Amino acid sequence: MIEVFKTNVQEVEQSAMIVGKLLEHFPTSTINFDLEDCDKILRVHAAFISNHKIIELLNSYGFHCEVLL
Repeated sequence: MIEVFKTNVQEVEQSAMIVGKLLEHFPTSTINFDLEDCDKILRVHAAFISNHKIIELLNSYGFHCEVLL
């Protein structure tokens, strides 16, 4: 399963921190950002993905995150 999110993450350092935090919750997943994209894409590839948990985690660090349809 792959889920794609639109974020407002701007910096590589921010994205690295978020990927680390997400991997704590989803350790077997592949997570990456495309900060070159205008939507600052977050991609999560995993057997199970909790959109709510991912959005909640980014929000807790002050970032906007929504599922990209």
